[in-house]
Amino acid sequence: MATARVAVATMKVAQISKPGAGFQMVEREIPWPGAGEVRIKVQACGVCHSDVLTVEGSWPGIQYPRIPGHEVAGVIDEVGTGVTAWKKGQRAGVGWHGGQDNTCRECRRGDFRNCQNVKIAGISYDGGYQQYMVAPVEALVAIPDSLKDVEAAPLLCAGITTYNALRHSGALPGDLVAVQGIGGLGHLGVQFANKFGYQVAAIGRGPENAALAKKLGANLYIDSKATKAAEELQKLGGARVILATAPSSKAMSELIDGLGPNGTLMVIGASSDPIEVSPVQLIFGSKTIQGWAAGTPADSEDTLHFAEISGVRPMIETYPLEKAAEAYARMMSGKAEFRVVLTM
Repeated sequence: MATARVAVATMKVAQISKPGAGFQMVEREIPWPGAGEVRIKVQACGVCHSDVLTVEGSWPGIQYPRIPGHEVAGVIDEVGTGVTAWKKGQRAGVGWHGGQDNTCRECRRGDFRNCQNVKIAGISYDGGYQQYMVAPVEALVAIPDSLKDVEAAPLLCAGITTYNALRHSGALPGDLVAVQGIGGLGHLGVQFANKFGYQVAAIGRGPENAALAKKLGANLYIDSKATKAAEELQKLGGARVILATAPSSKAMSELIDGLGPNGTLMVIGASSDPIEVSPVQLIFGSKTIQGWAAGTPADSEDTLHFAEISGVRPMIETYPLEKAAEAYARMMSGKAEFRVVLTM
């Protein structure tokens, strides 16, 4: 008696088989969501510099093969058991915060962003470099209808990081806020700072970004190659906040003297070398240095809503999923303008 064969639905994924091995395009079975999970039909996924953690295996405990991607925008096409707040056909995304344990000390205090066992899409579980992905409901972000998928995806990491850092920085409308770096983070930081009503000083290396900085909403542009940016900020009374987006600790260190009284260097650009500062630089003027990670899905929804009503949008370059390796290389080159996004 012949045995009937049931066709298994498959999808394309761009996976990393082991640290440093590069991207491999393969077909996998389309996953099914478990209890408390949904399946997202991915429409777009941003390519973030933090994806290097998966590609190179520099985050402890990653299990391979692994699919990177934590800037995911798509549509829910299946829900697991126990899921009631999310429906099939609903637009949803997943950002850097991919879930929490809900039991650690920070979670019990509602500080999910600093969960001791935080989950990250593309690191803790397979991310968005695939046509379908499964995510826990606590990671989901509702996407407004007015935002395109390719616009929403970068806002779920670069967008929320700059938006959330600025709105928690202590700066008030009219304050001088400097944005260091006009790149993937900085070009969004300038836009958000402008829409928040700050006096915005954009800081870059060389004159080539001056026109773009002004177009994005900067009131003035400071070329740190041609002048000492800290001195220029002091001529304006000192910055209430300097949003440090470019991953250069040396450049950050050089800006500390540009802070005004009670000023804060808000660090969101990740670098492994130390920021150099003397106690005297901080004591006189009561200045602070603060790091800031992205935020929760609720913060992401705030970011998307604010972008929706204010007109803040990322500048993007798009690549099809099949060219994930090329897209990643473009992002790593530092020449992209300014966020790279995969489309499915």
